[in-house]
Amino acid sequence: MKIFVVKDAGYCFGVRDAVNKAYEATREYGEVYMLGDIVHNEKVVADLASAGARVVENLGAIPKGSAVLLRAHGTVKEVWKNARKQGMNIIDATCPLVHEIHREVKRLAEDGRQIIVIGDHNHDEVIAIADQVPGTIVLATPAEAEAVKKLKKAGVVSQSTQTIENVQEIIAVLTTKIFDLHFVNTICYPTARNQTQLKELAARTDIMIIIGSFTSANSKRLTTLAKRVNSRSYQVADPDEVDPAWFEGVETVGISAGASTPDYLIEDVKHKIERIAVEK
Repeated sequence: MKIFVVKDAGYCFGVRDAVNKAYEATREYGEVYMLGDIVHNEKVVADLASAGARVVENLGAIPKGSAVLLRAHGTVKEVWKNARKQGMNIIDATCPLVHEIHREVKRLAEDGRQIIVIGDHNHDEVIAIADQVPGTIVLATPAEAEAVKKLKKAGVVSQSTQTIENVQEIIAVLTTKIFDLHFVNTICYPTARNQTQLKELAARTDIMIIIGSFTSANSKRLTTLAKRVNSRSYQVADPDEVDPAWFEGVETVGISAGASTPDYLIEDVKHKIERIAVEK
């Protein structure tokens, strides 16, 4: 049985930098406090907790004088304002590409455009993007786009980990409703690259395994993409979820992973599949 791993599977540079900043902060301060999970992967959060990175729900839960780490997905303006007002030691782990999306929506709003964000309504990144400009509209599906009233001017951006297919479908609907539409493609390059590599590998392997937390929109999106190309595609959070029965009659296996999946989990899953191959 041959096993192929997508070249750019796993951590994107934004997530890797955020996690590294958290570890560096624990070494410097002993403890650091994060407002919510730094990324959507329980194992990464647990590893960081062991090192001294604590997850809290609000600034009030952070001891005075402690360091606060603002996570990769971005943070609403009110939290930034209050953290600065309280003189907190702020460590900004926001992905640089997410910061760029914030700047884009502000520029589009300054041009008098209604801001529209294509993304998942309850995702932390989308909430922070929408918070940059009052009255922002969030659209997750083409059906939601159909319900938008006609507009004269609008600026459209997307959640950085959206699929190009979903964005294209929503834009196609919006072009029938908006006279002057300015779309800025804010799907991040690592996401687009991983999606392209995954689809190519899924088309030439018997089975695809996607590694990632089921709380990760990015990982679930990769699984959906893989299933469109290869019906024998499965998502797992760790090696324990790999079922040997999936590999009956399989000669080629493809592996990819979400942007919040650490390298060691990819290796652990690969080794599990290698053991299954030996036992077959």
